[in-house]
Amino acid sequence: MDLKIYKDANEFSLKVEPILIQKEDVNSLFLGVLQGIKSGLYENAFMATIEERDKVIAIFQMTPPHPLNLIFVDENRLEENMDLLIQNLMNLKIELPSIISLKPRAYRFAEKWEAETGMTTKLVMDQGLYRLDQVDDTLEKSPGIWRFAERKDCQLIGKWYYLFAEEAGLPILTTKEINDRVALMVSNQEVFLWEDDGEIVSMMKKSRPTKHGVTVSLVYTPKDKRRKGYARTLVAAISNELLKEFDFCVLYTDMMNPTSNKIYKEIGYKKIVDSVQLGFEQENGISISTEIEKTRN
Repeated sequence: MDLKIYKDANEFSLKVEPILIQKEDVNSLFLGVLQGIKSGLYENAFMATIEERDKVIAIFQMTPPHPLNLIFVDENRLEENMDLLIQNLMNLKIELPSIISLKPRAYRFAEKWEAETGMTTKLVMDQGLYRLDQVDDTLEKSPGIWRFAERKDCQLIGKWYYLFAEEAGLPILTTKEINDRVALMVSNQEVFLWEDDGEIVSMMKKSRPTKHGVTVSLVYTPKDKRRKGYARTLVAAISNELLKEFDFCVLYTDMMNPTSNKIYKEIGYKKIVDSVQLGFEQENGISISTEIEKTRN
């Protein structure tokens, strides 16, 4: 049993995609990021497997400074797979700002990482992964209409992007970083807006398409426009549009936010797994996970 590190994203993809696609919804984050690596969106990606006699029993992926995504294929080999991964991470001096995985596995890995490094674990985001196959068309709709974001909307979207990150406790990007991201998202027609009487009142985006699914993210309504159902109506409308192209939609929710979880369930999203993102801090409390970005963005 050995840990194999891949430098070629296409070679890695050929090895792991047949396994990941078996649970495409659960593995949507991993698959979506892998597509991004293959298209050149990420630099210095860490891609690895644990293999025994050419059989893959664990899969790992990290695009620094984002979290290390842990997938353990063989539940019976969980403990030894974690030990082997930790040994290699330490030997290779790979910095580990944070991890993301199914909740029990993430916490077990964190226990082992703490024991080996002396670091402490910090909860970054307690997440639920939801899947949608059909929108509840009986939902009451808020007034207005959706449209694609345009270049003229970039300034407003950039402002809301900042506020979204601030409210979610995410690292605040520089103005240039935000502007660059927004410009790319808008040019790719990934951002959707809801207008009521000509005023933009809510936004969301699509991201990380996989073979059969797509992720819904960056859902934001300014405080003075909340409690009017705009976000729910927008997400329902766009999810319905996305289902014309994809078999399903997925989204990550903050389980500590009962409001967002409630509205997604009303739309028809159903929780399929509990996920968690954990960061690591040194004993003196200095965080090495300050660059973490929430995966549903």
